[in-house]
Amino acid sequence: MDTIVLLGSTGSIGKQTLEVCKAHNIAVRALCANNNVELLEQQAREFMPEYAVIADDSLFGDLKQRLLDTSVKVLAGEKGLCEVAALPGCKIVNAIVGMAGLVPTLSAIKAGNDVALANKETLVAGGNLVIDAAQRYKVSLIPIDSEHSAIFQCLQGAGENRFSKIILTASGGPFFGKTRAELAAVTKEQALAHPNWDMGNKITIDSATLMNKGLEHIEAVWLFGAKPEEIEIVVQRQSVIHSAVEFLDGAIIAQLGSADMRLPIQYALTYPERLECPAKKFSLAEIGELTFAKPDEETFVCLAAAKKAIARGGNVPCALNCANEASVRLFLEDKIRFLDIGETVSEAIENIKFIEKPTLYDLLDTQKAAEEYVMKRFGYSK
Repeated sequence: MDTIVLLGSTGSIGKQTLEVCKAHNIAVRALCANNNVELLEQQAREFMPEYAVIADDSLFGDLKQRLLDTSVKVLAGEKGLCEVAALPGCKIVNAIVGMAGLVPTLSAIKAGNDVALANKETLVAGGNLVIDAAQRYKVSLIPIDSEHSAIFQCLQGAGENRFSKIILTASGGPFFGKTRAELAAVTKEQALAHPNWDMGNKITIDSATLMNKGLEHIEAVWLFGAKPEEIEIVVQRQSVIHSAVEFLDGAIIAQLGSADMRLPIQYALTYPERLECPAKKFSLAEIGELTFAKPDEETFVCLAAAKKAIARGGNVPCALNCANEASVRLFLEDKIRFLDIGETVSEAIENIKFIEKPTLYDLLDTQKAAEEYVMKRFGYSK
């Protein structure tokens, strides 16, 4: 079984990944966190990796002091993330939130390491660069997102039979069926109350705005070589059908399971093997019914903006992603309203300079421009 490097170990996906590692004695060579020094120290003491990395450079001294009595080597910053992502012979689990996952992913690929990817923003912002690199260095990208894992699983055994359509399911979030008028006064607490999934704050807000589904739409284009029009988004409120694929003859194969991220995490770590999983088994009879609906793109404009971004291509998906990250950050800080997120993202993709074939440096410039656009729109300095 692979030895892993875990980027984003203190977040929701990271913590559940460590549960899976513990259940199956999967070795962890490096643990990396953004700024949660206390939890990273606890994880390092439990799993005793060779490396512990704190992305926030200012916390390097604190982490090093905490781990002085151990053999764990302490690194910091993007340089540290890239160093451990390139450790030979490891599977890299990228559970970093946001575009911060892009450069470490490229470092992992260039080192010949397979990547289990939970960081959808990597493909949204830099899909062309990442896929080209993966093909050049002959590495695998194995999805962890429940929807993309479902599609990946549905395609096993399909042979040369290409899908005719990907059916990407959505929970609809906490505000399914609401009007824009009803969303005008939504609070942070209401937006963070997801009905089915336990996720980090940023992803939960993205689910509430349906931006998460827009980002997944773009990610599916890159992961599965799909055209945007070959992807249909369907609201499946019970979060039982995680996604499906339709083939040329009209047959639809779907992947079902409980709403527990340990299932797709474990499959990404143990693929192609299937092992016992700590996730609770579920009964279709107990579920009772499954419902389906079309998403409301007029109310949830983030989804419409994401579709527009991937249709235009170039650096537009990157601008979309980075404007969203900045807007969600302001919303979580109680500085803007819920509906401001979608309005701002929709404006940003029309106002950021278009680059048809962006390099990594172009994408980093786009990130800066998008963040500055959002902050300026609301009168804040970056």
